[in-house]
Amino acid sequence: MDEELFKKGLEKRKATLGKEYVEKNLEQADDFTLPFQKAMTEWCWGFGWGDEVIDMKTRSMMNLSMIGALGKMQEWEIHCRGAITNGVSKEEIRAIIHVIGIYCGVPQAIECFRTARKVLEEEEMN
Repeated sequence: MDEELFKKGLEKRKATLGKEYVEKNLEQADDFTLPFQKAMTEWCWGFGWGDEVIDMKTRSMMNLSMIGALGKMQEWEIHCRGAITNGVSKEEIRAIIHVIGIYCGVPQAIECFRTARKVLEEEEMN
């Protein structure tokens, strides 16, 4: 493991998804899942998100598009919250969902709208 990439990844992961969420995931990891948590933090967040060529907001928008295309709605919800943290607006989320609908189908766009509405309503309550 590259300790520097892990530290950078941990910082990026917490900044986007929230310190409590990330720490809870790491604390709940056991000897079965901890190696993946470490590798994912190092590779995805340290190597991928740690590359400063693409800013955090754009990276969040890309993630919403890709995860939405894959139909991984639990991850999409987490990254929708992170996208808001990274400055993605309600209007930009809507535009991303429109593109998902065009390229991945209306049912997938409906799922994204359903999840986005939940996240946006919860964000307004906070």
